[in-house]
Amino acid sequence: MTKSGDRSEELIALAMQARERAYAPYSGYAVGCALLADGAIYLGGNVENASYGLALCAERSAVAAAIAGGARSIQEVAVVTSSSPPAAPCGMCLQTLTEFAVDPTAVRAHLVNPDGERRTVTLAECLPYGFRRDQLRR
Repeated sequence: MTKSGDRSEELIALAMQARERAYAPYSGYAVGCALLADGAIYLGGNVENASYGLALCAERSAVAAAIAGGARSIQEVAVVTSSSPPAAPCGMCLQTLTEFAVDPTAVRAHLVNPDGERRTVTLAECLPYGFRRDQLRR
């Protein structure tokens, strides 16, 4: 952790490592994710399957690890892809990340590739009209 409490470099480094462990034999498109949730870091890599529809994205894999670890609030996320410019999470992953972001306008998403290209956006910028639990009628 840096003096300012910024953990973005740590998240990016861990997302790079998670990408190296991804299982992507069909597409060859490995993705790694590291997210900060309730003060702890959780990792995920995409997991493909011969039945393509059963693939699991890196971001949802990391969210599942966070939930299994007892976390419920995402503060920051890093996603590493080989795309140039670095790719944003897919819609399904953005919706899943938004589910656990108390304020999507405050959750930074660091999009990175191994060549050093980076961009940082908020979840709200990636998914401006994400469906939130407070929209459900009870």
